[in-house]
Amino acid sequence: MSARLPVLFLGHGSPMNAIEDNAWSRAWAALGTELPRPKAVLMVSAHWETRGASAVSASDRPETIHDFGGFPQALFDVRYDAPGDPALAERVAQLLSPDPVVQYPTRGLDHGAWGVLRPMYPDADVPVVQLSLDRGRPDRWHYEAGRRLAALRDEGVLIVGSGDIVHNLRAVNFRTGETPDWAPRFNETAKALIAAGDHDPLIDWRTLGPDADAAINSAEHYLPLLYVLGAQTPGEPVSFFTDDVFAAISMTSVRVG
Repeated sequence: MSARLPVLFLGHGSPMNAIEDNAWSRAWAALGTELPRPKAVLMVSAHWETRGASAVSASDRPETIHDFGGFPQALFDVRYDAPGDPALAERVAQLLSPDPVVQYPTRGLDHGAWGVLRPMYPDADVPVVQLSLDRGRPDRWHYEAGRRLAALRDEGVLIVGSGDIVHNLRAVNFRTGETPDWAPRFNETAKALIAAGDHDPLIDWRTLGPDADAAINSAEHYLPLLYVLGAQTPGEPVSFFTDDVFAAISMTSVRVG
């Protein structure tokens, strides 16, 4: 049996981090060399939302999706040709059963996935399956889904959530880049709860007050964190890296195990 793999939540920030050499992309590259090599990656990205059922990418050769605008041509030229893993897609559906999981044979990899995987595995030689965020589900369902998927850690699969703990583009002042007080404040609140293994307030984040309302906003960038926390064994060590907050975005990343 394979050794149990860690679980990662990666604060992905701008799509440009996929092609820029900076502290964040270098940290992702370091993960690719430091972690045990996985058989495959299960990616939960902020950028694939469904309603009524979860979906998984079941393509043998998922395409590279450029789901953004206003960036340099070099970013649109990126192709991340990692193979898919239809058998893993089926396994994900099995673990989440009896809740329905749609096998999505034409779904590619969005920038929340390839934006962090390109620095981690630049040869694109690790198979990748994406799992959508079913926005028809309550927040606790996403956490419990992470708990059900945790078995994959013992099967050579690296579970990665890609989003941002703080993500509110409407609150960004693009002229000044000023960071509102609530952004680092909520980031520290979330980190303290993660470090303490106190997950209930993070699941029921609306109880954390106005800082959480502003920081989490539309929640699609936050929900991948709940899968990662759900996959944590009680008492398992956690650590933080790329721990930066700018404007209204947190790059803070979490390693479990």
